[in-house]
Amino acid sequence: MRRRLFVSATAVVLLAVASAPLLLLLNNNNKFHSSSASYLSFLLTVTRRKYTKHMISPHVICCLLINCWILAERWFQVAAEDLLVMNGSIYTSDAALPFADSMAIRDGRILHLGNYSTSIKSFAGSKTRILNLEGKAVVPGFIDSHVHLIFGGLQMARVQLRGLSRKDQFVSKVKQALSNMQHGSWLLGGGWNNDLWGGELPVASWIDDITPHNPVWLTRMDGHMGLANSLALSIAGISNNTVDPDGGSVMRSSTGEPTGLLIDSAMKLVLSCIPEVSVDERREALLRASEYALTRGVTTVVDFGRYFPGASPELSWEDFSDVYRWADLSGKMKIRVCLYFPIETWTRLYELINQAGRKLSQWIYLGGMKSFADGSLGSNSALFHEPYVDEPHNHGLQVADTEMLYNMTFSSDKAGLQVAIHAIGDRANDLILDLYKSVDSENGMRDRRFRIEHAQHLAPTTAARFGEQQVVASVQPDHLLDDADSAIKKLGIERAHGGSYLFHSLLAGNAHLALGSDWPVADINPVGSIKTAMKRVPNGWENAWISSECISLSDALNGHTISAAQACFVDGDVGSLSRGKMADFVVLSVDSWDKFSEASVEATYVGGLQAYSNRNT
Repeated sequence: MRRRLFVSATAVVLLAVASAPLLLLLNNNNKFHSSSASYLSFLLTVTRRKYTKHMISPHVICCLLINCWILAERWFQVAAEDLLVMNGSIYTSDAALPFADSMAIRDGRILHLGNYSTSIKSFAGSKTRILNLEGKAVVPGFIDSHVHLIFGGLQMARVQLRGLSRKDQFVSKVKQALSNMQHGSWLLGGGWNNDLWGGELPVASWIDDITPHNPVWLTRMDGHMGLANSLALSIAGISNNTVDPDGGSVMRSSTGEPTGLLIDSAMKLVLSCIPEVSVDERREALLRASEYALTRGVTTVVDFGRYFPGASPELSWEDFSDVYRWADLSGKMKIRVCLYFPIETWTRLYELINQAGRKLSQWIYLGGMKSFADGSLGSNSALFHEPYVDEPHNHGLQVADTEMLYNMTFSSDKAGLQVAIHAIGDRANDLILDLYKSVDSENGMRDRRFRIEHAQHLAPTTAARFGEQQVVASVQPDHLLDDADSAIKKLGIERAHGGSYLFHSLLAGNAHLALGSDWPVADINPVGSIKTAMKRVPNGWENAWISSECISLSDALNGHTISAAQACFVDGDVGSLSRGKMADFVVLSVDSWDKFSEASVEATYVGGLQAYSNRNT
């Protein structure tokens, strides 16, 4: 007579619970096969029955337990096939364990760090992949705290004007680009910096003779000014009678004729006439930009989208739905992104987070809201307390109405959303700090991590306010390489030297410092950015610009890793090489931290998998 045991539904459920995670883990590692699926289906069928006792024979109980054991053994086999990194100098950005020589990685996350012989060696199995660093330095995957990722990818395929130092080079680049274009097509590009050829601003007449059949739009490197040729001005309806929009200006000659240059919100007059790029072009731009970022060791970016003064707030949302969602669902994401959206659309982000949470996948995080207080130094539109030396009647532009900006910030913050506002001039920074203080007082204490993007030029007592108010200073060190000479011309030596790029002062005041590039305004290059923050020597200079504001290697590394992650609430997953976090790391070319000035990116790993190697280029 066959023996049967009465087993409670609770016991069956426990068996199911004990084994199901193993099945799911196997599934995540592409090891889930039909027998495991059938087993899980059986358990779910049993546990769904309404009665509370089940007659199950002893051999079935044994089979269930043995299956659990086999699944567990198979899981550990899968884990043993992951990665063991050894024989390196690993900087973790984790204060609890700043350095290690080895780490074990399982299922894309860090399992353990420490000394190879005493704690890591035991994690190796017969199928473990071994990465011998041969003494090379390793850092957490870099986080760029401020990029425009898809826009940067688009610009890579357009006219490149970065680094040009003469007018004839500018004209030649435009002429060369026209050779393969049909009449009527828009010629787009940018990256020019008039300071490199002595400061003279370009005008439409530079290129009108060679572009009679093609409208042209070329943005300055900072994205706050653009040059249109006469055909583009005509299409946009810009003439002597055009009124400057709020927060922008149409530059004019002494006779009142538009020169072709548009500043900040005035750029929308031309931008609204440019045909929108196709979905396929934007998708290609994301992939192109992501691959480029990986060559620089960047594994996570904080993306502020195609949102500039004068641009439609819909662009960021279109890129989210048409590009990022597509890439995530189709398995084409290569780096992690934290997305920020125009502040006037805060209700949409609030609703989305309520429905889906802040973490949509291992690749996409929803960050918060973005807005602008002023323009840029290079365009003479950054907002200052004192006027520009080279334009005595110009204090810069406030590109957003104060009351509107306060109301949007208040509402966003009340809804639990993080807010980041662009501020470059000293008056703009004080304006936003005052605004944040008022919102903080009205809405009550919480961990909100307000951000100021750029924080380039500060009044004498302002640096200390960042720490006092716990406001993140999201700065871009490589901007100082472009601004050093022009800042002195535009602000005078005393103002330029006293308040520009105050990285050390911000840290001394306990400010939270996050480093980025503002790519494509500056190159996406954390290794270079870290060197700049440490040395502050502009091109052509022998000595540092404001040497007292240089910061240490560890502070600069943290600015591109753990501090950058904390600044956008993703430090639970990335930002340091810590147990349980994603195994995103960068192998550098040097074997000593004393040689960091010579360092370059040798390889980039995302989730424990090699995503870039300079040996394959």
